[in-house]
Amino acid sequence: MSDPTCPDLAYPAYSQRADALVGLDGFHVLSVEDTRIGIRIHIETDVTMTGCPACGVVAKLHHRRRHTVHDIPGQRGPVELVWHKRIWRCWEALCPRTTWSEGSDQIAVRAKVTLRVGDWVADRLQYDDAHVAALARRLGVDWHTCWAAAKPVLETRTRAPERLENVTALGVDEHVWRHVGPQKPRMLTGMVDISRDKKGHVNARLLDVVPGRSGPVYSNWLKAQTPQFRAGVKHTTLDAFRGYRNAITDQLGHTVTILDAFHVVKLGIEALDETRRRVQNATTGHRGRKDDPLYTIRRLLTTGAEHLREGMLERIDGKLRAGDPDCEVTIAWDCYQSLRRVYQAESSEKGARLFEGLVVKFGSCPVPEVNRLVRTLKRWRKEILAYFSTGGASNGPVEAVNNLIEKTRRVAHGFRNFENYRLRILTVASGLKRNLPTSHHT
Repeated sequence: MSDPTCPDLAYPAYSQRADALVGLDGFHVLSVEDTRIGIRIHIETDVTMTGCPACGVVAKLHHRRRHTVHDIPGQRGPVELVWHKRIWRCWEALCPRTTWSEGSDQIAVRAKVTLRVGDWVADRLQYDDAHVAALARRLGVDWHTCWAAAKPVLETRTRAPERLENVTALGVDEHVWRHVGPQKPRMLTGMVDISRDKKGHVNARLLDVVPGRSGPVYSNWLKAQTPQFRAGVKHTTLDAFRGYRNAITDQLGHTVTILDAFHVVKLGIEALDETRRRVQNATTGHRGRKDDPLYTIRRLLTTGAEHLREGMLERIDGKLRAGDPDCEVTIAWDCYQSLRRVYQAESSEKGARLFEGLVVKFGSCPVPEVNRLVRTLKRWRKEILAYFSTGGASNGPVEAVNNLIEKTRRVAHGFRNFENYRLRILTVASGLKRNLPTSHHT
């Protein structure tokens, strides 16, 4: 190929097929060559005449300058675009403008990548469980260039005002975003939309995450939202953390608050396990070993009675007789199963009766773990019984969002920057609609 920097260079007629493959409006392919890892495509615009931006006099071609950018990768690997930019000159002697270069809406001045690369990277991060380093390798650029292209696109998508509209049920939970390192806080509070649609289905959406795990953290986030947002929330769910409940009481006092059923049953499992371990140590003088009666049934004890066959029940009964001389584990197991039956009630009235019966039956229990559990249940009576009046609202969808967050963190091999972490998990878990660029290459 002749020297493309020559102002008088004359290229053959453009190929419409080659132009269609590149897919950049207003650009034409001049030639294609192989590189060590992909291909390099020489392109130019079809602008052959322009006027001076200062005086309007018809300009003349002065020179050409090469501008190399990386584009969406193709089947043969990374793609480099070499834009032979025209340098125009104004020949009007009195004009203050001498020379200038042509521009494009698809390749910014001094850009390292085309503008559509940002959309491509954002789509891969949002829908394909990819991480930035892998996409940077596909583009043939470094991590910083790849992220700099995608970050503005992701910020625009996550700032969409409709993300916080029509929220009628709000869930909250904490998660650990950093397990090691000196950075604090390691705990984050996440707010999730768990509203039901007209068919009763929940499409959980992550609304935001903020550093810290406390009542003021949640309260300040709620306070920062609009009055319309707070007024629209009818139901709130949470785990057994008083800080979150205090925040809801302060900012969303009009809502029905539900203590998550999973976390309530988990409290029963914890009381049962703590009782078993204490009795185990008291009767054997050591922690559980494979031949110890209570240790061998530790999994069966936490299984719902409705799932236990006759042989399993006989095994539990035999092991409890052998390893539970004062029947403390037996009482804790009975309390746990009674707690499970509360959530298996067919109606709110029956659920309330079972709950009140549990509180009366075990209210003066001498087993310390069971006594502590019942005191906790009494403090949360209203929130526990609200489960039935709201059609079984729970924090389950919030846990589903947490799974998406954990997957994103594992794929990325962890995060060091909270703002980048927040942007990535909002992109993946906030229910954003697909926003593919006009010309999409894979």
